[in-house]
Amino acid sequence: MIGTARIMGNFVAATGLGWNIRHDVDQLFALHFMINAYRAGTMVAVLAGAVGWFMVLRQQTFAGHTLALVSFPGAAGAIWLGVSATSGYFTACVAAALVIALVPRPASAQGHSEESAVIGTVQAFALACGVLFVSLYGGFLNSLTGLLFGTFLGISDRQVVTLAVVALVVLAVLGLIGRPLFFATVDGAVAQARGLPVRLLSVVFLVMLGCAAAEVSQITGALLVFALLVMPAASAQYLTARPVVSLCLTIAFAILITWLGLAIAYFSVYPVGFYVTTIGMAILVLTRVGRSATVAWQRRGGDAVIGA
Repeated sequence: MIGTARIMGNFVAATGLGWNIRHDVDQLFALHFMINAYRAGTMVAVLAGAVGWFMVLRQQTFAGHTLALVSFPGAAGAIWLGVSATSGYFTACVAAALVIALVPRPASAQGHSEESAVIGTVQAFALACGVLFVSLYGGFLNSLTGLLFGTFLGISDRQVVTLAVVALVVLAVLGLIGRPLFFATVDGAVAQARGLPVRLLSVVFLVMLGCAAAEVSQITGALLVFALLVMPAASAQYLTARPVVSLCLTIAFAILITWLGLAIAYFSVYPVGFYVTTIGMAILVLTRVGRSATVAWQRRGGDAVIGA
């Protein structure tokens, strides 16, 4: 995989990135694997934005981070066994989500401590298994960089179809449970008193989060999944507290980050995950600074009115 990336880097260096935007875009989509990368990346971005928005709202970022890391041993183990890495991603992430779901959602500080301990244990064990699988494979895995930091190379038509099917299923389920899940997230006690299956909603959401982490890992790599699961949602929530607007902004940010990251990575020799993360961080910082500046300006305006 590293050798392929260097070959692509030489190809890009020969063609070059110019100031003719139309020529650059035509060059970007001249190869079929980049078309597949944008197809897969767009679906992954929409899914990550929708699920990530609920994840941030439910304060389950640690669980999301762990599920992202679990994708690494899942893919490495699948490659070691000679099966599809995609199946390894989803199998490991969904299995880890079910393990985490066995711990009830905490209602106290002690409960949060117990949940964090279980999630941390799953994370440590998963990383250890990943190292083991890489060693069993033969001591060196050519695609190790891609598994950890992402790649747009080698995304096949079959993989695009798989990602599309999973994304559609998860988004359909999220659409069905979205309102009760939001209610249970905002006020779990009242939701349970109203007869909502809060526990079941939590389990279903963790499984969806596992599927989203498995999909995002195939674009950003296992270590950089947070770029799409957290940064767009956090940026959107800095801008507005209105749920629908915030959710739409989250998905828009995720798509923008993915598209720009893939484009820049195509004209570079470095992993796409780096660019996706950097762009996501830039948007997060800009929205945070903008929010702080707006609040400060409003306060000064209010003080001026009071002084007058």
